[in-house]
Amino acid sequence: MGIAALADAGKPYDVVDRFFAPGSGIPEDPATGSLHCILAPLFAEKLGRPRVTFLQAYPGRGGDLDCELKGDRVLLRGQAVTMLDGTLRIAPHP
Repeated sequence: MGIAALADAGKPYDVVDRFFAPGSGIPEDPATGSLHCILAPLFAEKLGRPRVTFLQAYPGRGGDLDCELKGDRVLLRGQAVTMLDGTLRIAPHP
């Protein structure tokens, strides 16, 4: 579940939000790219521009995301840390 609101005037971001998914084992996530792929088009329309900045306000750290609509896609910008690295192998059909 995501919660979002327009930020107060003068803040360095347009929208403040939080994300909770306790049913999926995530009590709260500090920065959620998939959430912002949904929020960015909604707030871009509300603000009348293709680029929107977000603060995901996770207590103690959180994340700043700069989102820009590019056609039917959302470009996400911000600092990140790799949490998982892996290889996906798909077996050919017999």
